[in-house]
Amino acid sequence: MDGRSGDRHVGASAGALRAKGDLTVPSTLTLAKALNAGLRAAMESDPKVMLMGEDVGRLGGVFRITDGLLAEFGEERVIDTPLAESAIVGTAIGLAMRGFRPVCEIQFDGFVYPAFDQIVTQLAKMHYRTRGRVRLPVTIRIPFGGGIGAVEHHSESPEAYFCHTAGLKVVACSNPTDAHTMIRQAVAADDPVIFFEPKRRYWDKGDVDVRAPLSEALPLHVSRVVRAGQDATLVAYGPMVRTCLDAADVMAGKGRELEMIDLRTLSPLDLAPVLASVRRTGRLVVVHEAPSNVSLSAEIAAQVTEAAFYSLEAPVLRVTGYDTPYPPSRLEEHYLPDVGRVLDAVDRSFRY
Repeated sequence: MDGRSGDRHVGASAGALRAKGDLTVPSTLTLAKALNAGLRAAMESDPKVMLMGEDVGRLGGVFRITDGLLAEFGEERVIDTPLAESAIVGTAIGLAMRGFRPVCEIQFDGFVYPAFDQIVTQLAKMHYRTRGRVRLPVTIRIPFGGGIGAVEHHSESPEAYFCHTAGLKVVACSNPTDAHTMIRQAVAADDPVIFFEPKRRYWDKGDVDVRAPLSEALPLHVSRVVRAGQDATLVAYGPMVRTCLDAADVMAGKGRELEMIDLRTLSPLDLAPVLASVRRTGRLVVVHEAPSNVSLSAEIAAQVTEAAFYSLEAPVLRVTGYDTPYPPSRLEEHYLPDVGRVLDAVDRSFRY
């Protein structure tokens, strides 16, 4: 770090965006713009932060998350890499060992697998292997999930692979406010962080105060109750948070109030708010786009059943993608959980 105030740099980041006519402070931003502002703030606050990935520089990224950052920070800190995910992550590991804080963009979720070896055998294990002497503060950004009508390999939900790997922190933002703060927290962390971004929510808008210091933000690895209720509990993360909130709105019209919890952190799981909610509501429905087999929802169901068995009025139910390869884009609406499937699970919970 260069010793200057983090708050001062948040103000500088806001000033840079205002000068471009993008926002006033505080302002309404899309999730994509919030990530852009968060990355800018991280780069301003620490000269060791650098961005790497395919087309992140001149193009500004496929989803324009890094738009304008090359012009502001130069080619030594915003690097257009070859089309080689394993090389991107491997280079980032070497840079982190030399004191840098690389932020790697995996252009689409289905492209992360060539880098899987580097992530799970090197990035995740180096700190443990060296008995704590080496830290790898690498952030790997992965746009994930479906809902955009993309071609094969461009809509996946690979989060369970990384949650299963000791040594990795895994998080997923669901709204612009969290996107802005969580990306800055991930970059500032000394551990490797897999940062999942819900690509279908990139254009969702929300209020973001880019001046707010990180010290006032919710910690990175903490779940949050985003809607209070007393009749049943919904748990989701990333793209399914909004879907569950829409389902809760429908149920409210039918006289049932659902409590909605955004996990935010997938590894380590913060289930304290979930357990507290289930002990009041007696019912739990877990929702995500990934397949159900050996999934995050299976782990949540197991832990909640162990810790709050006598509070449950019904089995923990899951609404997920199917245990098949992700379908062609014209069929994805039949594959992805929607409001109707969430409501059906809630209704089934009340029939037990």
